[in-house]
Amino acid sequence: MDQLHKRFSGEQVKVILQGYCQGTMTRAAIEEMLMIGKTRFFTLLDEYRRSPETFSIAYERNTPTRLSATVESAIKIGLMQEKELIEDRRLPIWNYNYSALRDRLQKKGIAVSATTITDRARKLDCYKPHPKGKTHNRIVETSAIGTLVQHDASIHLWSPFADEKWTLISSIDDYSRKLLFADLFLKETAWAHIQAAQELMQAHGLPLRYYVDNLRVFRFIQGRDSIWRKHVLETDDVDTQWRQMMRLLGVDAIYALSPQAKGKIERPYRWLQDRIVRTCALEHITNITDVRAVLKEERDRYNNHQVHSTTGEIPSIRFAKARAAGNTLFRPFALPQPYNSTKDVFCLRDTRVVDGYQRISLFNHEIKVPNVPLREMVELHMIPNQTKNIMDIRIWWSQKMVHSISFPLDKTTVHF
Repeated sequence: MDQLHKRFSGEQVKVILQGYCQGTMTRAAIEEMLMIGKTRFFTLLDEYRRSPETFSIAYERNTPTRLSATVESAIKIGLMQEKELIEDRRLPIWNYNYSALRDRLQKKGIAVSATTITDRARKLDCYKPHPKGKTHNRIVETSAIGTLVQHDASIHLWSPFADEKWTLISSIDDYSRKLLFADLFLKETAWAHIQAAQELMQAHGLPLRYYVDNLRVFRFIQGRDSIWRKHVLETDDVDTQWRQMMRLLGVDAIYALSPQAKGKIERPYRWLQDRIVRTCALEHITNITDVRAVLKEERDRYNNHQVHSTTGEIPSIRFAKARAAGNTLFRPFALPQPYNSTKDVFCLRDTRVVDGYQRISLFNHEIKVPNVPLREMVELHMIPNQTKNIMDIRIWWSQKMVHSISFPLDKTTVHF
């Protein structure tokens, strides 16, 4: 159907509306004649009554038909920057992200759609078609928050101006898809993963189980026997530091056999990775503190502003609704007996036997252990403090702490 201004002149519509005001024509007859609805009719009538002399139905475009030269230039510069990032083989970026460019332009006060940017990208040879893959039809398997926490790490050069790679460790709730933890560490270690678990559990509670890969931090895996070597220990015969902490807190661990099996956390990883690297490259960020600020902003965007494609809800809202409805398997965090400090739960563990002089040897130091019988086994709880450069050691025997001592961290030989 043609628009009204193409079917009638302004004078014709004015005469028809005048007839309605004088009572010679009904609304139904006018709507049928003009082929408009009730809402459109009363809009025209209101405009006519306010100013019969200047009344007009001429169509006026409210938005400009073309982008200004300034906007076109900003889009081009942004696309060229994207191209440089993709061509930099050091960075984990392989495709253009027009939505990210749209958001960056929006911060500068330039409102333009991703479709428009895509159109300019094709013309400027800044376009790579996405490879066709299998249709993602995964449904939400879990039915409550805290049922399953997916946990993973990724090491990358997060900025082309940084001198080293850093590790992003994150945890996501399977039901709500909310990122419960995300932070950067200088290196991926057992202690880094223990710290990540501590922050999550103290903030949200103890989940039913963690879903991790087969990294040696999480699981001891023994290779197959051969004719040259027979293994004494089999897979899972040794508890890793991380696994000991989880068992103490009553949190189960299950292991993914492939990256594809952990898709729910792999997708947010790719999303965060893509956005963070682009921002760090464009803003010439060089240190981990500033990268953490970018990560915090992107985590907020993911959790609080974006509708998840699978759940159809914003992750934080879905998480809050589930908790308010009591649909949660998170247990309140509490210290297991006999401990009264988190240092004895979130720590690195080892054991020593008290010798005939009532001492133990640790880091080439002889440590006097009072009130412990000779030849008894004691448990060591070691807590690295990288800020203060010290290693706190708490010595336990017979379910009580018998001694504590600190050493310079750089003088210890433990690989945490």
